[in-house]
Amino acid sequence: MESGQTVTVFGAYGHTGRFVVAELLERGFVPVLSGRDAEKLKESAASHPGLDIRPASVGDPASLDHALAGAAAVINCAGPFAVTAAPVIEAALRAGIPYVDVAAEIEANLDTFAHFTERARAAGTVVVPAMAFYGGFGDLLATAAMGEWTSADEVHIAYGLSGWHPTAGTRAAGTVSRERRGGRRVRYTGGRLEYREDAPPTLEWPFPEPMGPRAVIGEFSMADVVTVPSHLAVPEVRTYMTVEAATELSAPDTPAPRAVDELGRSAQTFVVDVVVRSAGVERRAVARGRDIYAVTAPLVVEAVGRILTGRTGTVGVASAGEIFDAPDFLRALSGHISFELRR
Repeated sequence: MESGQTVTVFGAYGHTGRFVVAELLERGFVPVLSGRDAEKLKESAASHPGLDIRPASVGDPASLDHALAGAAAVINCAGPFAVTAAPVIEAALRAGIPYVDVAAEIEANLDTFAHFTERARAAGTVVVPAMAFYGGFGDLLATAAMGEWTSADEVHIAYGLSGWHPTAGTRAAGTVSRERRGGRRVRYTGGRLEYREDAPPTLEWPFPEPMGPRAVIGEFSMADVVTVPSHLAVPEVRTYMTVEAATELSAPDTPAPRAVDELGRSAQTFVVDVVVRSAGVERRAVARGRDIYAVTAPLVVEAVGRILTGRTGTVGVASAGEIFDAPDFLRALSGHISFELRR
């Protein structure tokens, strides 16, 4: 259990935000519920009597300062992060506290590294973007697979999702990302991001059991193409998505996730298979779990716990694999995921 420190959750009433609030309480933190919609905050607080409610808007810096006052850290769960990340980071810098978000938006994460790296380092504080299923999780797995290697030829991150019922926030973030890159797709190759007009390839990925070989969309780029190369010397980073999940994500009539257990999790399961290759040698990391939105909560709360107890490797803007001991972090999530290294 943690020491009763206060953590502000911006976007506390959203789908992922509710999981994060519950995880903070489970770990002994005291969440402050924040976001722009006061009525939704009140509805969320009804499930957790006694928690402080502090409405705030990214267009009102004073309200953000009030939301973060007295907090030990802030977790931003409110997308689109192209709109919310910078104002909340600015507020965290003014408050002198760590900032962590769950952004899956490639462009928003690029902005965070580009605009805040020097300022956060100079302030001696920590900013961790993409501390979620997409971005942070893949980066931790790739870093763990690398082990003592200081460089590699390529990293492949294959997402084996049983399906994908996107939240309204996921759809909104995806729309913003597509608009920002003019409808083009993006991949990381030759040590840089490359934007393309053509359709991505489809191939088969040999997922470990129980999933087995599945058709995947190749170059289905997620936030990993930002987080992994931010600190690992790897010129090729490719991510893949099972065709079934990609199809559900793109369909306009796919319903939102539906809770099927007392924790609010959906029936969705996942296998994340990471392969790192260097000079003909292959290393692998595999993780299995349930509900990509629900598993983001232990990821981000574990990150905050480690930051506040000084279990970090750097300051400034850093991805999960750079700032944390990746294998130790992943093993700490044993109640939520299974994790194994294959070398």
